[in-house]
Amino acid sequence: MPLLQSLVLPTAEHEAALALYLDAEGTAAPLQHTRTGVGVPTGRSVSFATYFNAFPASYWQHWTNVRQVTLTVATSGSGEIALWTSDAAGKATRRESRAVAGDLDTVVFSLVLDRFDAGGWAWFEASASSALTIASAEWSTDAEVLQPGRLALGTTTMNKPDYAVATLRTIADDPVLVSELERVFVVDQGTRLVQEEPGYLEVAARLGDLLTVIRQPNLGGSGGYARVMAETLGTDAAAVMLVDDDVQVETEGILRALRFFRHCPEPRLVGGHMFDLNHPTVLHAFAETVRDDIFFWGPADVEHERHDFGMATLKDTPWLHQRAEARYNGWWMCLIPTRVIREIGLPLPLFIKWDDVEYALRAGEAGFATVSLPGSGLWHLTWLEKDDTLDWQAFFHARNRAVTALLHLETPHRFPVASRRQDLRSLLSMQYYAAELRRQGLAAVLAGPDSLHRALGTTLPALRGIQPQYREMTAFSAADVPEAYQGRAEYPGDALTKTGIGLAPQGPLRVALTAWLALRHLIVPVKAQAAVRPQRELTRRAAQWWRLGALDSARIVGADGTVNWNTRDRARFRRYLRDSIRQHRALQRDWPRLREQYRRALPELTSLETWQRTFHG
Repeated sequence: MPLLQSLVLPTAEHEAALALYLDAEGTAAPLQHTRTGVGVPTGRSVSFATYFNAFPASYWQHWTNVRQVTLTVATSGSGEIALWTSDAAGKATRRESRAVAGDLDTVVFSLVLDRFDAGGWAWFEASASSALTIASAEWSTDAEVLQPGRLALGTTTMNKPDYAVATLRTIADDPVLVSELERVFVVDQGTRLVQEEPGYLEVAARLGDLLTVIRQPNLGGSGGYARVMAETLGTDAAAVMLVDDDVQVETEGILRALRFFRHCPEPRLVGGHMFDLNHPTVLHAFAETVRDDIFFWGPADVEHERHDFGMATLKDTPWLHQRAEARYNGWWMCLIPTRVIREIGLPLPLFIKWDDVEYALRAGEAGFATVSLPGSGLWHLTWLEKDDTLDWQAFFHARNRAVTALLHLETPHRFPVASRRQDLRSLLSMQYYAAELRRQGLAAVLAGPDSLHRALGTTLPALRGIQPQYREMTAFSAADVPEAYQGRAEYPGDALTKTGIGLAPQGPLRVALTAWLALRHLIVPVKAQAAVRPQRELTRRAAQWWRLGALDSARIVGADGTVNWNTRDRARFRRYLRDSIRQHRALQRDWPRLREQYRRALPELTSLETWQRTFHG
């Protein structure tokens, strides 16, 4: 019978995330385990109602042709194996149990998937009457495979060869995954080359003809992943799995995404979830959506962002038992069927940001939905580590968000208002470089789509070229910036929150009042003292617009000890605010014309032929 999911336990590098694999509450010492099995001490119980080892029954019932599954558990020793299920509210029900005994025993459970459409998981629990070993466990089905074929796997990297080689090694260490791979592509766009990294030659020899490393100029994430997709079209692969370079992968999660895809009646994009690499039990990104009103991506419910399985298990978290709908999945881990690529084309040439969102929206409009599959995840450095809307990426955030909105919204709704507010937040934070880049980004949108491919390799150097003109973008050593004359501002509530933004003003009235007070402060000339010495010191997390807007200058200290010095500039504020108002009025007024222009250009922008000219031009 086709295998759907295997019991898997953490490797050494994932040991800190043990709670994602098994729940051994009451066990005094860490359990001894291998990659596929675990020992249960006498008198103890272990539950596999965990992220990586429970079976997400609702997703399989709703999206696939699987209507019955078989759980097979191999054991040695004596005890009991019990099958449990949950419903969409998280209520757990013990379905049946089997006694096990002897050196080798196998128990088999059958489960009909007929009541899980709204939500629910299945799992087993093991209780030891004497020392009990769970040697293996597998979920399988007799349902027909509907999307046969092997998987291509691809990543693009920019000066992170250590991560790339580590990922290749993890792949090579899993013979089951290797047996399912058609090709492995690494698109190297950096100057620190993957092929020169220690350990590369050894892992390349192990992967043999499966591995292809491609060097090309830095065309950003969209250019790197477009190359992976283009190369995949030249193989017999049924799908390609895109993974970021700065990740730690769980290979069983890749296999589960492939097996899920194989049982979908129609090709689906199958995404994996993101765990925080620095906080390995924290689920940072689950099922994500795009709000059409303000046109921004994020979790469907911010209250469920950054769930820590080290604090609350799957059984203790009712919302995780509901089947979640996703409109897109980030390309930190996303399987894309080859048929989808052939029908809708390659990514837009956006360099970085919004390319994955736009692609999923385009696929959805063509009838290819996205599923973010529980139990298929990896670890990634999250965007909480740094606000990338303030550096050179601000250009791409602004431009690409607007381009994606033009392609997928009939009317602008509240998008121009939301975008203009982002400009205002940058200005109140004394982030004039970000304001300038957002201005350039919207100017590029208003100019039309013709330059998107031409600018792919030249925009970033130009953006970085003007950065020295903006003092707030210089990372000083602490000794190079004077102490703040009003001292350090302390905000205890800014300890890491779910959103990472601290104590923001709540409610429209308080937000409006805070913004009005900040704008009123701008009428007052900058104190002479603030131009030569910072007024206040804040941590980087505390340096939010609702605080910086009341200051003339700020000494902003990062976790790494570097210091930024932001100073209010009334002339720049007025100039950028005028430009923002003018640009957003033009965007609102010209929306129908621009929408038609971008949609008409889309097929050529995303065609294999156009991208091939960019790759080799």
